[in-house]
Amino acid sequence: MKKLLALTLLGVVMTTATAQARDTDEVRLAIDVPYEPFVYRTPAGELEGFEIDLGNELCKRANLDCTWVEQSWDGIIPGLLSRKYDAILSSMAITPERENQVLFSIPYYNTPSVWITRRDRDIDINDKDALEGLSVGVQRGTIRDSYVTQMYGDTLDIHRYSSSQDVANDLMSGRLDLSFEDYPLAVDTFHFKDDDSDFKKIGESIKKPVSIFGKGAAMAFRKRDRELAEKFNQAIRDVYADGTYDKLMKQYFDYDLSLPVEQQ
Repeated sequence: MKKLLALTLLGVVMTTATAQARDTDEVRLAIDVPYEPFVYRTPAGELEGFEIDLGNELCKRANLDCTWVEQSWDGIIPGLLSRKYDAILSSMAITPERENQVLFSIPYYNTPSVWITRRDRDIDINDKDALEGLSVGVQRGTIRDSYVTQMYGDTLDIHRYSSSQDVANDLMSGRLDLSFEDYPLAVDTFHFKDDDSDFKKIGESIKKPVSIFGKGAAMAFRKRDRELAEKFNQAIRDVYADGTYDKLMKQYFDYDLSLPVEQQ
């Protein structure tokens, strides 16, 4: 009987603590650094980038006191579930697999992924026979990792890295034949749109299948934190509605990564 009472009291205490944990205006946001131009560190060590500015604006709109927590990508969902932070705001694509683990906000942007190689290379990404034995770099645990693994795992030699910068470094040094990268990151890192760039995009930009690439990038929360998610949902709608999103976007990008009205 005493053991049953003790377990009951423990459950009450844990339930109360869990409820109190979200009864606060303080919110910790996890982000993987660097992922330019979404997030990077200045020479002075400050966090800057599109998602930093957007996240700070969303917190302001939602009347929340937010702090940023750096977390490597391959541990970012486990860190959320173990309460190291309260939400993820780090270019996380909504996918069916992730929806089983976390609660997503409405998406706040969507961009395609692209194949990048050196300008002097002649590679046909649609010719699988010619791709045999070539190497490709991807960031481990991303949707691009999933795509390359599923679509080219029997053809390409896949190298997985802990950061996108490590992928870029090996492509630049010639240790990789290809990189499969998020479009804005590829533009910022490889400058493939410039005539004097050493790199080029090959093949079509890719956003499908939805089962891999999802519906866009969104914030992620623990499933029980629906009230917190809705505060950010409303803030996302607000920054779109009054033009703030468009203003922030144009500070970092010369292309449109906004979403249709029906997805906001």
